[in-house]
Amino acid sequence: MDHIIEVRNVTYQYPSLENEKKEQPALSNINLSIQRGEFVGIIGHNGSGKSTLSKLLNAIILPTEGDIIINGMNTKDPDKLWKVRQSAGMVFQNPDNQLVATVVEEDIAFGPENLGVPTDEIWERIDRALKTVDMTDFRKKKPHLLSGGQKQRVAIAGILAMEPECIVFDEPTAMLDPAGRREVMNTIKMLNREKNMTVLHITHYMGELVDADRIIVLDEGRILLEGTPDEVFTQIDLLKSKGLDVPAMMELAHQLSLRGYPVPQSVLHIKDMVTTLCQFK
Repeated sequence: MDHIIEVRNVTYQYPSLENEKKEQPALSNINLSIQRGEFVGIIGHNGSGKSTLSKLLNAIILPTEGDIIINGMNTKDPDKLWKVRQSAGMVFQNPDNQLVATVVEEDIAFGPENLGVPTDEIWERIDRALKTVDMTDFRKKKPHLLSGGQKQRVAIAGILAMEPECIVFDEPTAMLDPAGRREVMNTIKMLNREKNMTVLHITHYMGELVDADRIIVLDEGRILLEGTPDEVFTQIDLLKSKGLDVPAMMELAHQLSLRGYPVPQSVLHIKDMVTTLCQFK
């Protein structure tokens, strides 16, 4: 298989002071592979290791043990640092932390400029990135005047302008209202389906992952579950014991089943639930 990301026996231990007792590693002997073009969701309660994993994938931090290979490059190789970050772009929770310029198009140009891309090509990349996230009409706007969802789409455009093959989204909708979350999720799904971009989406919102190819559940630095959305989200009791929710339709199916209605437990979408309920007289 053609893997763009390989995590091999990775452990990460945050540094501690000499007189402090070492805490449990943030990640313990993690192994996973991500195929090109795959949409993978990563979930887990606070402290499960999600954000640590995202920082490792972007070489913001390096494994204490094991190796992370991005597009054939080891993140521990200092000569490959910028190529690793170009291959696997990163979108963070707060878009304000990624917006560096006073005009949208200048912000999007920042990444390619730092990569040494020629000026003419930078403008072409800006045009393509803005069109991809449907923000062309906002290119001359000041980022601080945009809505949360629009800011996050500009942040995504800035990553796209560096032409990555994979984007890691670290809770990109956590600070947005429902409308902003829909905007960003529509963009993420479009990048995966239409542009065939590899997507890793870390989130607390389970409903954002009903269309993922695969979901990985982290718990106390280890992989607890891994599988398709219906395989993972049907483990309702286990997920709830770890402080996690399930998508609304699966919760509804579960509650209906407890009341004696023969509803499939793998219903993920509203339209499928409506079809199922219409069968009952």
